[in-house]
Amino acid sequence: MMKQGLLGKKLGMTQAFAPNGDMVPVTVVEAGPCPVVQKKTVERDGYHALQLGFLSQKSRRTTKPRLGHFAKATVEPTRYLREFRTEEASDLEVGQMVNVEIFAQGDHVDVAGTSKGKGFQGGMKRHGWRGGPASHGSTFRRAPGSIGASASPSRVLKGHPLPGHMGDQRKTVRCLKVFDVIPTRNLLLLEGAVPGAAGGLLEIRKSGGQKPS
Repeated sequence: MMKQGLLGKKLGMTQAFAPNGDMVPVTVVEAGPCPVVQKKTVERDGYHALQLGFLSQKSRRTTKPRLGHFAKATVEPTRYLREFRTEEASDLEVGQMVNVEIFAQGDHVDVAGTSKGKGFQGGMKRHGWRGGPASHGSTFRRAPGSIGASASPSRVLKGHPLPGHMGDQRKTVRCLKVFDVIPTRNLLLLEGAVPGAAGGLLEIRKSGGQKPS
Protein backbone atom coordinates (compact mmCIF):
# COMPACT_ATOMS: atom_id res chain seq x y z
CA MET A 1 0.00 0.00 0.00
CA MET A 2 1.24 3.47 -0.88
CA LYS A 3 2.66 5.21 2.19
CA GLN A 4 3.64 8.54 0.69
CA GLY A 5 0.75 10.91 1.33
CA LEU A 6 -2.88 11.92 1.26
CA LEU A 7 -5.06 14.99 0.71
CA GLY A 8 -7.19 16.34 3.51
CA LYS A 9 -9.29 19.24 4.75
CA LYS A 10 -8.64 21.12 7.98
CA LEU A 11 -11.72 20.98 10.21
CA GLY A 12 -10.35 22.94 13.18
CA MET A 13 -8.53 22.53 16.47
CA THR A 14 -9.53 20.93 19.74
CA GLN A 15 -7.86 19.17 22.66
CA ALA A 16 -7.36 15.53 23.50
CA PHE A 17 -5.91 13.68 26.45
CA ALA A 18 -2.91 11.39 26.34
CA PRO A 19 -2.89 8.11 28.30
CA ASN A 20 -0.88 9.79 31.07
CA GLY A 21 -3.57 12.47 31.46
CA ASP A 22 -1.73 15.31 29.69
CA MET A 23 -3.89 17.64 27.62
CA VAL A 24 -2.66 17.82 24.01
CA PRO A 25 -3.77 20.47 21.45
CA VAL A 26 -4.66 18.68 18.22
CA THR A 27 -5.80 19.64 14.73
CA VAL A 28 -8.66 17.58 13.31
CA VAL A 29 -8.18 16.78 9.61
CA GLU A 30 -10.61 15.02 7.30
CA ALA A 31 -8.09 12.93 5.33
CA GLY A 32 -9.34 11.16 2.20
CA PRO A 33 -10.63 8.98 0.82
CA CYS A 34 -8.69 9.88 -2.32
CA PRO A 35 -9.12 8.05 -5.65
CA VAL A 36 -6.05 7.35 -7.76
CA VAL A 37 -6.72 9.35 -10.93
CA GLN A 38 -3.41 8.80 -12.73
CA LYS A 39 -0.19 6.81 -12.38
CA LYS A 40 3.08 8.24 -13.64
CA THR A 41 6.01 5.97 -14.43
CA VAL A 42 9.69 6.39 -15.23
CA GLU A 43 9.23 4.85 -18.67
CA ARG A 44 6.49 7.29 -19.74
CA ASP A 45 6.93 10.37 -17.54
CA GLY A 46 10.46 10.13 -16.16
CA TYR A 47 9.44 9.60 -12.53
CA HIS A 48 7.11 7.57 -10.30
CA ALA A 49 4.08 9.41 -8.93
CA LEU A 50 0.40 9.02 -8.14
CA GLN A 51 -2.17 11.70 -8.89
CA LEU A 52 -4.84 11.74 -6.19
CA GLY A 53 -8.21 13.45 -6.17
CA PHE A 54 -10.11 14.81 -3.17
CA LEU A 55 -13.65 16.08 -2.49
CA SER A 56 -16.27 15.13 -5.05
CA GLN A 57 -17.49 17.81 -7.44
CA LYS A 58 -20.55 18.08 -9.69
CA SER A 59 -19.90 17.41 -13.37
CA ARG A 60 -21.43 20.75 -14.37
CA ARG A 61 -18.80 22.52 -12.28
CA THR A 62 -15.94 20.60 -13.90
CA THR A 63 -14.23 21.68 -17.12
CA LYS A 64 -14.50 19.45 -20.17
CA PRO A 65 -10.78 18.57 -20.26
CA ARG A 66 -10.97 17.48 -16.63
CA LEU A 67 -14.14 15.49 -17.28
CA GLY A 68 -12.27 13.55 -19.95
CA HIS A 69 -9.37 13.02 -17.57
CA PHE A 70 -11.69 11.58 -14.89
CA ALA A 71 -13.61 9.50 -17.44
CA LYS A 72 -10.38 7.87 -18.60
CA ALA A 73 -9.69 6.85 -15.00
CA THR A 74 -13.35 5.83 -14.49
CA VAL A 75 -13.60 7.89 -11.29
CA GLU A 76 -16.04 10.61 -10.25
CA PRO A 77 -14.87 14.24 -10.72
CA THR A 78 -13.07 15.74 -7.72
CA ARG A 79 -12.42 19.32 -6.75
CA TYR A 80 -8.71 18.90 -6.13
CA LEU A 81 -5.93 17.01 -7.92
CA ARG A 82 -2.43 16.68 -6.50
CA GLU A 83 0.61 14.55 -7.26
CA PHE A 84 2.52 12.50 -4.73
CA ARG A 85 5.89 11.15 -5.79
CA THR A 86 6.47 7.63 -4.56
CA GLU A 87 8.49 4.57 -5.45
CA GLU A 88 5.55 2.40 -4.40
CA ALA A 89 3.23 3.51 -7.19
CA SER A 90 3.08 -0.04 -8.54
CA ASP A 91 1.14 -1.11 -5.42
CA LEU A 92 -1.96 0.83 -6.51
CA GLU A 93 -3.98 0.96 -9.69
CA VAL A 94 -5.98 3.79 -11.23
CA GLY A 95 -9.43 3.92 -9.66
CA GLN A 96 -8.37 2.51 -6.29
CA MET A 97 -9.02 4.51 -3.12
CA VAL A 98 -6.37 5.67 -0.67
CA ASN A 99 -7.71 6.34 2.82
CA VAL A 100 -6.54 7.53 6.21
CA GLU A 101 -5.44 4.03 7.22
CA ILE A 102 -2.08 4.58 5.50
CA PHE A 103 -1.20 6.49 8.70
CA ALA A 104 -0.93 5.04 12.19
CA GLN A 105 -0.81 6.49 15.69
CA GLY A 106 2.70 7.70 16.46
CA ASP A 107 3.69 8.39 12.84
CA HIS A 108 5.29 11.71 11.94
CA VAL A 109 3.97 13.70 8.97
CA ASP A 110 4.73 16.88 7.05
CA VAL A 111 1.64 19.02 6.41
CA ALA A 112 1.53 21.65 3.64
CA GLY A 113 -1.22 24.20 3.19
CA THR A 114 -1.95 27.84 2.35
CA SER A 115 -1.62 30.21 5.27
CA LYS A 116 -4.38 32.66 6.18
CA GLY A 117 -4.35 35.79 4.03
CA LYS A 118 -4.09 39.01 6.06
CA GLY A 119 -4.07 41.56 3.24
CA PHE A 120 -1.74 44.58 3.23
CA GLN A 121 -0.08 45.02 6.63
CA GLY A 122 2.38 47.46 8.13
CA GLY A 123 5.85 46.60 9.29
CA MET A 124 4.99 46.25 12.98
CA LYS A 125 2.56 43.41 12.31
CA ARG A 126 4.37 41.92 9.31
CA HIS A 127 7.94 42.01 10.66
CA GLY A 128 7.60 42.66 14.37
CA TRP A 129 9.03 46.17 14.47
CA ARG A 130 8.79 47.69 17.95
CA GLY A 131 7.68 51.13 16.67
CA GLY A 132 8.59 54.54 18.00
CA PRO A 133 7.96 56.15 21.39
CA ALA A 134 4.33 56.48 22.45
CA SER A 135 4.95 59.59 24.54
CA HIS A 136 3.09 62.86 23.96
CA GLY A 137 4.45 64.87 21.04
CA SER A 138 6.16 61.99 19.25
CA THR A 139 5.32 61.81 15.56
CA PHE A 140 7.11 58.50 15.10
CA ARG A 141 4.75 55.69 16.12
CA ARG A 142 4.34 52.87 13.61
CA ALA A 143 6.35 54.24 10.67
CA PRO A 144 9.46 52.57 9.20
CA GLY A 145 11.85 55.36 10.14
CA SER A 146 15.25 55.50 8.46
CA ILE A 147 15.69 52.56 6.09
CA GLY A 148 18.74 53.46 3.98
CA ALA A 149 22.21 54.99 4.24
CA SER A 150 22.74 58.62 3.23
CA ALA A 151 25.87 58.78 1.06
CA SER A 152 26.65 55.13 0.49
CA PRO A 153 24.98 53.21 -1.04
CA SER A 154 22.38 56.02 -1.34
CA ARG A 155 19.56 53.57 -1.86
CA VAL A 156 17.45 51.05 -0.02
CA LEU A 157 19.01 47.59 -0.27
CA LYS A 158 17.00 44.86 -1.92
CA GLY A 159 15.19 42.56 0.47
CA HIS A 160 14.72 45.19 3.16
CA PRO A 161 11.60 44.36 5.25
CA LEU A 162 8.79 46.77 4.45
CA PRO A 163 5.00 46.90 4.67
CA GLY A 164 3.23 44.71 2.13
CA HIS A 165 1.01 41.72 1.47
CA MET A 166 0.99 39.26 4.36
CA GLY A 167 -0.08 35.62 4.44
CA ASP A 168 -1.75 33.58 1.66
CA GLN A 169 1.46 31.62 1.06
CA ARG A 170 2.25 27.93 0.88
CA LYS A 171 3.64 26.81 4.22
CA THR A 172 4.83 23.41 5.46
CA VAL A 173 4.94 22.26 9.07
CA ARG A 174 7.28 19.32 9.50
CA CYS A 175 7.32 16.30 11.77
CA LEU A 176 3.89 16.62 13.36
CA LYS A 177 3.00 13.56 15.40
CA VAL A 178 -0.16 11.62 14.58
CA PHE A 179 -2.10 11.60 17.85
CA ASP A 180 -4.90 9.32 16.65
CA VAL A 181 -6.52 7.89 13.52
CA ILE A 182 -10.31 7.39 13.23
CA PRO A 183 -10.83 5.35 10.02
CA THR A 184 -14.63 5.12 10.38
CA ARG A 185 -14.91 8.91 9.99
CA ASN A 186 -11.77 9.49 7.84
CA LEU A 187 -10.30 11.66 10.60
CA LEU A 188 -6.69 12.31 11.46
CA LEU A 189 -5.71 13.99 14.75
CA LEU A 190 -2.37 15.78 14.57
CA GLU A 191 -0.51 17.22 17.55
CA GLY A 192 -0.13 20.97 17.13
CA ALA A 193 -1.27 23.45 14.47
CA VAL A 194 -1.25 23.26 10.68
CA PRO A 195 -1.30 26.09 8.10
CA GLY A 196 -4.48 27.74 6.89
CA ALA A 197 -8.05 28.33 7.96
CA ALA A 198 -10.72 25.74 8.66
CA GLY A 199 -11.88 24.17 5.40
CA GLY A 200 -8.52 24.66 3.70
CA LEU A 201 -6.83 21.98 1.59
CA LEU A 202 -3.88 20.15 3.16
CA GLU A 203 -1.25 17.84 1.70
CA ILE A 204 -0.18 15.27 4.30
CA ARG A 205 3.02 13.34 3.63
CA LYS A 206 5.01 10.81 5.61
CA SER A 207 7.88 12.63 7.30
CA GLY A 208 11.42 11.62 6.42
CA GLY A 209 12.49 11.71 10.08
CA GLN A 210 11.31 12.24 13.62
CA LYS A 211 11.01 15.55 15.38
CA PRO A 212 14.03 16.15 17.63
CA SER A 213 13.30 16.08 21.34
